[in-house]
Amino acid sequence: MSVFGIAATDGRARAGILHTTHGPLQTPAFMPVATQGSVKAVDTRDLRDMGAGIVLGNTYHLYLRPGVNVIERLGGLHGFMGWDAPILTDSGGFQGFSLKHLRKITEDAIVFKSHVDGSTHTFTPEAAVEHQQGLGADIIMPLDVCPPATDGRQSVDAAARQTTRWAERSKAAHTRAGQMLFGIVQGGLDPDLRERSVGEIAAIGFPGYAIGGLSVGEPKSEMHHVAGLTAGLLPEDSPRYLMGVGSPEDLVECVARGVDMFDCVLPTRIARNGALFVSSGRVNVDTSPFRTQEQPVDPCCTCYTCSNFSAAYLHHLFRAKEILAYRLATIHNLQFVLRLMSDMRQAIVNGEFEALRTSFHRRFAPPDEKTRRCQKRKWLDSRRRSRSHIRQGRTNTNRG
Repeated sequence: MSVFGIAATDGRARAGILHTTHGPLQTPAFMPVATQGSVKAVDTRDLRDMGAGIVLGNTYHLYLRPGVNVIERLGGLHGFMGWDAPILTDSGGFQGFSLKHLRKITEDAIVFKSHVDGSTHTFTPEAAVEHQQGLGADIIMPLDVCPPATDGRQSVDAAARQTTRWAERSKAAHTRAGQMLFGIVQGGLDPDLRERSVGEIAAIGFPGYAIGGLSVGEPKSEMHHVAGLTAGLLPEDSPRYLMGVGSPEDLVECVARGVDMFDCVLPTRIARNGALFVSSGRVNVDTSPFRTQEQPVDPCCTCYTCSNFSAAYLHHLFRAKEILAYRLATIHNLQFVLRLMSDMRQAIVNGEFEALRTSFHRRFAPPDEKTRRCQKRKWLDSRRRSRSHIRQGRTNTNRG
């Protein structure tokens, strides 16, 4: 039996089923991000209740804490986190991009300086596969090189070629039965480099393919174009996974272009800052308009949060800095995204995807590019301050 089957198409949009060791996954699918074996602020029962079919863990972070050997001894990542549905693990390649100040990329490996304690760790393609085999995820990713959107063609070309060489080494190292190793396509925003990367990665042969190197600072219109171009070049009988994309408007546009799987921290990250998805776009529940609102933040929503609590209560929780605010907001945002994926799948099956797409864009107004970039800068500044405090704390501890 093929691991992936297409149940219906509508234009380029696809509804499929990916068969894994821990059960079938219906696509299009969104993967909540459980970086360290936990989706921030919610537990696995919450995830099951909202209809999550798969989660994503991060090999680099789990390798540092609590360690792959610990997780393997305790039943693998499924047993460790109490999740009996599919799991995908990223290799740590994205941390080669996001932790630029803490890593060095060589031909053989990515050498990281731990953000936890400053110790040095080397991830070769073979080591990344070995760690993920120990974690026991259903789908694993090879180590790749993800260049920033601002890099020139020469750098993007070199990253794509190195990603191919590492993909070959990763496939040779992968031995665990029942576990799928996907290939990753790089190439930045250059159509020729994307086409070459697709040809090289597809020639190696994988059960599924990921589109990497997007959503790293480029304009949305360019991301949509390149994602669609790349998806159209990939094998039709394999799942296509767009890495790091999770804004509702991007999910709709990239499903329309033939993408099947997505992951992103965005829904949970902005939830913890009081930004919630509603049918008309994003709202900030900690602002004054919601202080006395008796209705839920989204009266049309049936999630646990909106079924039980008023917007005024959520507003109060955020203003009072109560931990419950994070859980309720996260449940709402994840439910919004997961329901959108389910609605898109049903629309594809019914041959009504374009009607859903048109209706969605008529109602949903995303933040403009300037606002979006400003919000991301604030988040990055917050992360840098947090890391600075951690490093300062380590220094003080060592001095003590």
